[in-house]
Amino acid sequence: MATVLRSKSFQRNLFFSIVSIFILFAVCFGIYQHQREKVYKIDILNTRLQMFNYKTMRSLGEQGILCDSTFLAYTKAHSIEGMRVTVIDTNGKVLQDNDDNKIDSLSNHLKRHEVQKALIHGSGYDIKRTSETTHETYFYSATKFKNLIIRTAVPYSTELTEFLQTDYSYIYYTIFLTFLLVIVLYWNTSRISRHIEHLREFAIKAENGEKLDHELERRLPNDELGDISHTIITLYWKLRHSEEDKARIKRQLTQNAAHELKTPAMSIHGYIESILDNPNMSAEKRQHFLERCYTQSERLNKLLMDMAQLTRLEETPTLSSEDTKEISNVDIVPIIKNVLDDTALQLNEKGIQSIVSLPDKIIIPSPLTEPEEVLYSVFRNLVDNTIFYATGATKINITYNDGEFSFSDDGIGVEPKHLPYLFERFYRVDKGRSRKMGGTGLGLAIVKNAITAHGGSISAHTTPGGGLTIKFAFSK
Repeated sequence: MATVLRSKSFQRNLFFSIVSIFILFAVCFGIYQHQREKVYKIDILNTRLQMFNYKTMRSLGEQGILCDSTFLAYTKAHSIEGMRVTVIDTNGKVLQDNDDNKIDSLSNHLKRHEVQKALIHGSGYDIKRTSETTHETYFYSATKFKNLIIRTAVPYSTELTEFLQTDYSYIYYTIFLTFLLVIVLYWNTSRISRHIEHLREFAIKAENGEKLDHELERRLPNDELGDISHTIITLYWKLRHSEEDKARIKRQLTQNAAHELKTPAMSIHGYIESILDNPNMSAEKRQHFLERCYTQSERLNKLLMDMAQLTRLEETPTLSSEDTKEISNVDIVPIIKNVLDDTALQLNEKGIQSIVSLPDKIIIPSPLTEPEEVLYSVFRNLVDNTIFYATGATKINITYNDGEFSFSDDGIGVEPKHLPYLFERFYRVDKGRSRKMGGTGLGLAIVKNAITAHGGSISAHTTPGGGLTIKFAFSK
């Protein structure tokens, strides 16, 4: 029962948290939308009055505006009912007013808000101010020209008030969407709560050592949450059944390993199946199929050997580990020369020259039982990587300075985004091209693990001028 209550508590907290956030967002949006629509309608009204002011100046000119008869005739013909048009000089003195003939009795308008804005910005407006002359409430819009300010005012009639009112229809849509969200959210949180309840039940039984069955797995949903739950339960069964399975799960290769192994295995299977199903196959074709089988088996064998070497390196105590029982000192210079001798033919075929700058002796302390073989694989994999993938390379440089090796080429290089991942298992910059060239995708991973086993570090960089540079030290 406690499990159900706690599950419902989770559902309630999740439900109200999300709903509260959405309601807060809806309220903020409503306030913002209300203010935005209000400003928008005021801007529309102000723009219309500004256009009237410009049209008046363009039609009459300054002399026509200052002529009483011309000004009054124009405003009478073009203004709407109740509109006041006032002409003011830059000192605030009223020069013309279509609604008041006693201009001299009008007070100075310099301090009026819309006039101040017009003097500073060229135009301005004031909302809902009562006129000192007519005692009516107006919307004012003023425009500054060279020596004059034309101010237009419209009274707050019923039509204008309705025009400036905010349209609240969006509130009804917001309420409807909120209601819809609450329903959908409640359904989803209830569903999540039920699945969490199943997992909690499973966890309590497992903790108490009660008998478990697979009924729970059949109740899991067929979605991402179900996949996660199924994965958790599957891992529990594997860990419970045996410690051997636990160790195996920890050491198992990534999903890419299965893919890499499957490719040559399926090729071999396909070729052999074709031979068995076609006993009358020509000798030439049979020989071709057998050669392809051999090529794929070589690739499979190399992949398995590389994976086995990686596993051995991972299980070997590092140079800094307290478990290391025996340290052997190895001169690495002869090993590098052997690698270059063994790959000389391939380097020549690719037109790649090897340039080596090393001292006579470089002693490397190694915790491995067969250090020469592992150290050989480090430089062999680096050279093979250049031969297979460094398109356009004409030389490789191997240097040693202050305890650090540098292995560089002048080939096509690697984009910077790939550099941090070059030493991961099965990582390929160009997956299709790498696989066609027969690479296993483990070479640089072996290099990194071998150097790490010696207590060292490795990093990849772009060679200045183009190419790839790998820097590493066998011990820190």
